[in-house]
Formats: sequence, C-alpha cells, structure tokens
Amino acid sequence: MDQSQIKQIVEAEFQDCSQFESFFIENDLDFENEIIIRREISKDGKSRAFINDSPVSLTVLKALSVQLVQIHSQYNTLELKSKSYQLEVLDILAGLDKERIIFSQEFKKLQLNKRELHSKQEELGQALKSQDYNQFVLDELAQLQLSKTDYGKIENELLKLEQSEQLTSIFSELASLTDENNFYEKLLQTKNALEKVAHLDSEIKEIKDRTSSILLDLKELANDAVSYLESSSESSESKYELTEKVDAYNRILNKHRLTTQAQLLDLEVEISKQTSSVDELQLMLNQLQDSIIKEEKELVKTATAMHTKRITAVEPIISALNLLLTDLKLPHTKLEIDLTLNEELSNFGNSHVSFLFSANLGVAPVPIEKAASGGELSRLMLALQQLISEKRALPTILFDEIDTGVSGDVAQKMGNLLKKMGERVQLIAISHLPQVAAKAAHHFVVSKELVAERMSTKVIQLNESERIKEVARLMSGEQITDAALKNAEFLMAQ
Repeated sequence: MDQSQIKQIVEAEFQDCSQFESFFIENDLDFENEIIIRREISKDGKSRAFINDSPVSLTVLKALSVQLVQIHSQYNTLELKSKSYQLEVLDILAGLDKERIIFSQEFKKLQLNKRELHSKQEELGQALKSQDYNQFVLDELAQLQLSKTDYGKIENELLKLEQSEQLTSIFSELASLTDENNFYEKLLQTKNALEKVAHLDSEIKEIKDRTSSILLDLKELANDAVSYLESSSESSESKYELTEKVDAYNRILNKHRLTTQAQLLDLEVEISKQTSSVDELQLMLNQLQDSIIKEEKELVKTATAMHTKRITAVEPIISALNLLLTDLKLPHTKLEIDLTLNEELSNFGNSHVSFLFSANLGVAPVPIEKAASGGELSRLMLALQQLISEKRALPTILFDEIDTGVSGDVAQKMGNLLKKMGERVQLIAISHLPQVAAKAAHHFVVSKELVAERMSTKVIQLNESERIKEVARLMSGEQITDAALKNAEFLMAQ
C-alpha cells in the first residue's frame, strides 16, 4: 500500500442538535438534526476536516466542536487563577457571555481603528516634514508660470536679440529694395516698357507678367522687412529681462534634473497632489479621531452597564456556589467575587475581577491563586462547571481527572455531583477513584499493550459484571478481593 494513503480518522456523531441550526446557516452548511464531525490526518501530516461530509476549514470545525463538547482536564483548574477566565466564568453564570462577546467584537474594531489612527498620524507626520520643502518647490514653479509661458519661444526671442545687429542689417537691406534708384525702380521701368510691347508676342506677355509678379513679391518682402524692424524695436521685454527668465527656467530644470518644460509641468502637478493629499489626510485623520471618540464613549457606556449587571449577579452566584461547596465537604469555605471598575477598557469591558477564597473558618479570603490547594481548586471548578452546565446547553462535557487531589467522602460527593450533571448532558469522566467511577451508568476501560513492537491503545465497553470488577480493581489493585467486589457493588447500587 502507498504509505501516503495511510491516514487516521477521528469521527464523532451528535444527535438532537437543533440548537445549532444557526451555525450551519452562518457557515453555508446543510443542516441535519444529527451532526457528524470528522477529521482525517494522513501519514505525511496533511489533514482534512468535515461536517456532515462537507469539507470545512479547521477553524470552522473547531468553532462547532467547542459548542458540542467541553473538555475539562486537571490542568484547567489552573485557569481559575487567571483573571480573564474568572471574568469569563462570571459572565456565563450572570448570563452576560453573549453580551460580552458582542462587546469584545466592538472593542477589537476600536483597537483596529486606533492602530489605523496611529498609522495615519505617522503618515501625516512624514508628509508634514516634507510639506515645507514641497511648498517651496511649488512657489518656485509658480513663479515660472509654466502653463502660461512658452519658454521655447522665449529662448528663440533671446537668440534673436543676441543676433539683433546682424538681423537689423539684413532686414534693412530687404526694406530698402523699393527705395529710389534701387533695383526695384529699375525693374519697374523694365516692366512698364514690356507692357507697351506685350501685345506683339505671347512670350513677351509672359515675361511681362512674371516681371509684375516679381515686383509685387519684392514690394511685399520690403514691407514685411519694415514690419519686422518696427516690431523688433517695439518689443516690450529687453534682452536682460528675457535672459533672467531663461536663466530661472534653466536653473529649475537643472535643479530637478529635468530637460523639458513638459516634465516641469508634470512635477508641479505631482507636488500639488502631494500637498492636497496632506490636507485630505488631515481631514481623514480628524474624522477617524471623532469616530474613535464616539465609539469609545459608547463602549464605556456599555462596559459600565455590564459592570453593574455583574455586581448584581455576584450574590446569587456566591450563594449557589457555597451550597455546592458545602456538599463537596467545604462547609467553612468562603468565596467572594471582588469587582472594581477600571479606567481603561479591555475585551471584557471595564471590570476588574478577583476571586477571593478562604477554606478555613476565621481566615480572611485572599486571591484564589494564593489560597486554594489542588483538591480545593478541583472541587471549586466542579461546582462552577455544575452551574455553567445549567446555563449552557452543551451536548457533551468531558472531565479528565476532575477529582485530582481528593479522596474518601469528598470523592463520593464529587461522584454524586457528576451523576447529577449527567442527568442533563452527556457527561464523560476519566477517573481513578472508585467513588467517582461507581456513579457512572456506562464504563469503558482504556488500556495499552505492545503489539509487534508498536504500542496499541484499546477502548473496551464493559458489561455489568466487568464494571463491578473494574471498580473493585480501583480499590484493591490487580488482586481483586471479595471484599472489594462487595464494596464495588455497594458503591454502584447507591
């Protein structure tokens, strides 16, 4: 067999799951009253997840799984020392868990907006640092009046001024073509003479016409030369002024390492955009600041309302917990939930919580992380889980050695409490205490053995007689005595 095709499959089936229909709708999954979740892991480490045979991401699978099964191990008692876990438990018992989840989502949005604000502030700071320089460049470019001025034309004008003497001489010669005793007058006399004989021959007439045309061109040429000389003398800008303009233009070109007026115009547009973007960024930043202030005020209002509800819920929660702890052989336990108002918001609102605990009469309660032993924490956690199971309709709860650190009559009480919880939900408990195991309605034995140099794990469901033997084994070890069997029967009959 191809080793890559070898895979492990973990599958679980849950019945009567109508309360999870909304989850299926939200995740675009076909809903059925029976839910089958499955995960396949191949030998190369790749995995696939399924809900009712529809492929899903691990994130979606986990989101549903935590609603179907709550797993509590012996290490979870350490969570009780966490302030965030204490607040989470308090909210569940106070019926505020959904309200807190919504608040947490809004708080995360606020944090994202604050991070965006910080980013925009840094961006604006960088933009403002270069704004002065950009404005200076814009002022320089504005003085050139690039959109109104043709610097190519100005450069040509300057070149003409630099050659003005030569040009004046040339155009003066052209303007003098029609002067008296000049070539024009001689040609005019010739044309007049040709007119008298033009009727004699068509060729003579053509020469006469060409002569007339040349005379006309010469006259126009002379007139144009005069106009040019007059316009040159009437120029509004001197050579000095034109030189100043061209020098300023070339200096800006060289400064920005550009070669054409079109490139300078593009630069002016780009810097203008940057300057405008600073104004837009400032406006956006102001709007974001206003939005954050408004959001924060609303969140403070909501958080304060939640804090008030938490305070109201504390007394009945403490009363219910004290009753359960008394049943679990902690009659002198004193548990307090201290709530104070924080100035700063968090995912949980603005409440600061501290579970205060005292297991001995006459001893003032102190923070639970400093007071409770392992056994006391286990019993307190079980009592909390009992109350939580009444608030949350979890199909399955799994306790992994919740009875760690207890024995004797306390174990008996814990077994009774687990049995009571099992009447409402499917409850699976992993235990090595006979007092706890004896309260179960069904038993499975988990064993390991070495098969072909490979460790193999087995899970076997026990029949009635096997159940008695295994509970007895927990009492007496491998050598099961008659007394242990009788005790096992007695425990299981209670």
